[in-house]
Amino acid sequence: MKHIGDAIGGALVIAAVSTLGDYLWANFLPHHRPIYGLTHGTLLFLAVGLYLGVRTHKAAIGAVGGGLLGFLAAGSFYVLSPVLGYAAMFLMYIGVWVGLGLLNGRVLQPSRAPLGDVLIRSLVAAIGSGVAFYAISGIWFPFHPHGWDYAVHFAAWTVAYLPGFAALLLERS
Repeated sequence: MKHIGDAIGGALVIAAVSTLGDYLWANFLPHHRPIYGLTHGTLLFLAVGLYLGVRTHKAAIGAVGGGLLGFLAAGSFYVLSPVLGYAAMFLMYIGVWVGLGLLNGRVLQPSRAPLGDVLIRSLVAAIGSGVAFYAISGIWFPFHPHGWDYAVHFAAWTVAYLPGFAALLLERS
């Protein structure tokens, strides 16, 4: 498999960003406000887009695309959460991975794969990472943020991101 190191590296880098986000939410943002969520989503997926973009020498395009996807996902969460509750978060997480797959496969990659291939990779990334995100979502409960084990958060986030990066980046040798 080609690019397995890139997939693992992406999962580790973004797991570190997410763990930092958990720490900041727990220790410095005592009240959940939409502006914090919009900022969090934008910065988190800006980092994902930046990672994908750096690999293809299109860092700025990746960062802007990822940031825009993160902002749209966070904004959509706030619009949908009154109706769907926290299920909206999982829906938006899956949606953002579809967007990242399209960004990576149609904009960032130097060789343009057929749209069908890009969509399949995007859906596999979304479903795989969405299921993994759901599986690790208990890391915030019970809600005692000052007693959280951030090594556990880092490991959980790594597990959550790896399927998405693997689906987008792995190629057959």
